[in-house]
Formats: sequence, C-alpha cells, structure tokens
Amino acid sequence: MSNPAVANSLAEDFGGVTPVPVPSLANIWAKKYIQNLQSSSAKSELQAHSLEEILSSEGRIETATHLQNSLRFATAQAWARTENLLIGQNRSHGIDDELIDPWQIATDSRNLFEQTFKIYTDNAQSRIFSFDLATEGQDSHYFESKTQLPTTGQLSVAIASNVGKIRKKYTSIDPRAIGFVSMQFHYSGQILLESLAPLEQLVVSSYFKVIDDHLYMPLQRCYDAAGYLEYDDAKMQAVRSLLTLTTSIAIGVSQKTLVMHSDYQCHSGVLSLPQVRISSLRDIEMFQVYLCLCVLEQSVSPIQQELFPICIMLYPPLKVSWELVRTLLRLLEQEMHDHLGDLYMQEFEPYLTALNEMFGDDVLPEA
Repeated sequence: MSNPAVANSLAEDFGGVTPVPVPSLANIWAKKYIQNLQSSSAKSELQAHSLEEILSSEGRIETATHLQNSLRFATAQAWARTENLLIGQNRSHGIDDELIDPWQIATDSRNLFEQTFKIYTDNAQSRIFSFDLATEGQDSHYFESKTQLPTTGQLSVAIASNVGKIRKKYTSIDPRAIGFVSMQFHYSGQILLESLAPLEQLVVSSYFKVIDDHLYMPLQRCYDAAGYLEYDDAKMQAVRSLLTLTTSIAIGVSQKTLVMHSDYQCHSGVLSLPQVRISSLRDIEMFQVYLCLCVLEQSVSPIQQELFPICIMLYPPLKVSWELVRTLLRLLEQEMHDHLGDLYMQEFEPYLTALNEMFGDDVLPEA
C-alpha cells in the first residue's frame, strides 16, 4: 500500500521545499557526495588559476560560458566515440536502429549539461569548499576556499527527476538503449573537461559525476518504489542502510580487485588508472543500486531485464571480462555481509544469488 508520508517526503525533495525530518532515499543518496576530492594532477599546474577565482560567481559564470560554447562540438565528438564503441553491439544484439536516434540522444545529453551549468552558476548558501590533492604516500596539498557554489548533493536532488524521466524514456522499450545515452554523456563530459584548467577540472568533474551516476543507476525508480512501502518496513530499512554504505563498499571491492587483477587491461587502461578506478567504483555502486531496486520492487526483474542486458552489451567492447565481473560479485557479497550484517543481508540474498547465476561461467564462459 502506498505511504503518503514517504511519497510526500520524496516529492518535496524535488520541489525545493524543506523536507520533513524523516530522511528520504533521495536525501540519503545526495548526502553521499563529498567535496574532498583527490587527484594526482601536477601541483605546479594548479597554480595557474586560484581556487577562489574559480569558485567565485564570476569565475563560475566564465567556466559555464566556456563549457556552453564547447558543448555542441563536444557532443558531436562524443557521439562519434559512442558509435565507434557500440555500433557493432547494436547490430549483434538485435537492437532496433530506430530506438537509437543520434540527434535525440545528443539533444538529451546537451539538455542535461545545460541544466548542470545553470545550477553551477547559481548561488547557494555560503560554505567552505575544500579538497586534498595528496596521493598515496605523499604529504597533504590542501586547497580551501569560501564559495556559494551549490553542493553536489543539491545538484543530485535538483536533477534526479529529470534524469529519471530520460532513463524511463530510453529503458521503457529496450533497456539497452540507456547504454548509448550513458556513454554519450560520459564521453561528452570527458571532452569538456579536457578544455579546462586542471583545478577547474577537479571542481567541475564532481558535478559531472553526479549526472553520470544518475544515468547509470535507476535512482529515481528507487525513490518512486520507496513511496509504496512503509517507512519502517524491513525492506526500506535494509535499502536505507545500504545506500549510506555504497561508496565504502565499492572502495573495498575495488581495492581487493586491484590486488587480485593488478595487471588487468581494459579498454581505457589498467585498473589502477584514476579514470578506470572511477568507472569501476561507479559500476560497483550501480550493482548495489540495482539490488536496492530489486528489494524495493520485490522482484528480480530490474537485474534480469535491465542490468544484465546492459552489461552484456557494454562490457565486451569495454574489454571487461566475465571473470572480472564474477570476482567483483563475490567480493561485493563479502563486503555487503561485513557492512550490513545478517538481518539486512537476508533482504538482498535472493537477488545476489540471481546475479551470480546470471553471470556464472556456465552462462558466460570466457571466449
């Protein structure tokens, strides 16, 4: 039965109204974003632009204007990369060509960027933006500045509904179509970031990651499904618990995978490369969000009809082996057990079992 209190809380998150004290899944996910960013960028390069200048209202408008002027070229180049990566998969998997409209996908991607640029130039409550550029084994190199830049959590709440509509549009007929949209946005973001100074890249990339997450993960669908459960339902409690831990669990899985497959080479390089680690963390979080959706909808359908087909389409051209996926799933289950305990794990176990069976070596043997 639908719970109006939960549904109203979720609706308020997207309407700019102060939410009720009961935290919604949208707020839980938004709070996971942090402003402490890490990068191995050369420190000497970062002196070209001061953080204070970049985070000022004028600096953010200048950055957004530059990105807006570069957007049409970036989206055109991104589609060329997306098509080069996935067009063979499109044919081999029998995806209807009419579902993959390059103009519409590029338009939807541009609209998301434009909404992001708008929020980037808005002024929110003044706060301290800080991050540490120290890499492992090095001394801290700390940057800090006051800014009115909206937090990535605020961006997450602001765009969730719009991205949810885009996901629904592309997944309603063939869920695999969202793979083209996700890759289009991802490549567009990479090209746009390349045109910025290193310190600008660090600030803006945290914004782009929010959109990346929402395109890859069915977050809005989770929020909608939560509205049909009582707040203290065991399934809701298990999902709320996991959503606060997805990043910690993903980091644990990623670190152990890196040790076990230290020489593994995927499409973008070895697993230890920063951009590969970011994508790996996102994928591990994506699996957890799909598990949450299964629990909320009380159905294996999300992973059967959406997650699995998307992985089957994307992972081979990205040179992600099925053995690597099976390693990730084994480690994911272990980490979830360690973090959640038996009470909450019993809600996820049936869907973890289904995932392991779907990606089993009897179904997906290595070529």
